[in-house]
Amino acid sequence: MNFWTDTHAHIYLEEFDTDRTDMLTRAQQAGVEKVYLPNIDSTSIDRMLALEERAKGACFAMMGLHPCSVKKDFEKELYVVESWLAKRSFVAIGEMGTDLYWDKTFWEQQQEAFRIQANWAKQHEVPIVIHSRESLDQTIKLVEELQDGTLSGVFHCFTGTAEQAKRITSLGFYLGLGGVATFKKGGLDDVIPQMDITKIVLETDSPYLAPVPHRGKRNEPAYIPLIATKVAQVKNISLDELQRITSQNAAALFKSDEG
Repeated sequence: MNFWTDTHAHIYLEEFDTDRTDMLTRAQQAGVEKVYLPNIDSTSIDRMLALEERAKGACFAMMGLHPCSVKKDFEKELYVVESWLAKRSFVAIGEMGTDLYWDKTFWEQQQEAFRIQANWAKQHEVPIVIHSRESLDQTIKLVEELQDGTLSGVFHCFTGTAEQAKRITSLGFYLGLGGVATFKKGGLDDVIPQMDITKIVLETDSPYLAPVPHRGKRNEPAYIPLIATKVAQVKNISLDELQRITSQNAAALFKSDEG
């Protein structure tokens, strides 16, 4: 495959309202032909679906509830997700997961929301796209409990250890690498060489976590080659080989026609 895939980008957000057309053009010029859009909660659905419609064949929507949006009323939010899953098909359940960085108040609810959404993924035969911030071991354990051979997915924005990476890939899950891979103190230089290349996908998490030399600024899918250059370097493989393998991996993850 002679194109890049951005497996995780929130480019429907207002941060791109002033130059969305130009941003999409820059992505194409950089060779990024496919961008996967993770949902956040009920407030982001309309924007996400509008972009998918506008950029048919390039942008692909997921449906899910982000852990930072799991509050007291999370059942209502999950009802919205469930109703959309009944209306049409989506490429994945996501962005879902757990987060103990900002707030530990709704930890039990986060775990319940995780289990519910994972079971929907099994029913609809789609992968789950997992957010896990300050909660990686707990989230791996959740997946281990839920894995019955029918659950698939990706741990997005992976920043863990080589041991954690092996636990994840042994479950049949992929590892999403983004801008953190380029950070001097990102901690991944020693981990990426030990990661299974057949289980790596690339992502930007736009507009967040821009790679060097754009760190601290708005991220966008056109920066995928910057992330890829660093990954290829530490993996000691060619950029062309990384492009082919990671796009094949993304196709397999999302069960697209190229997979």
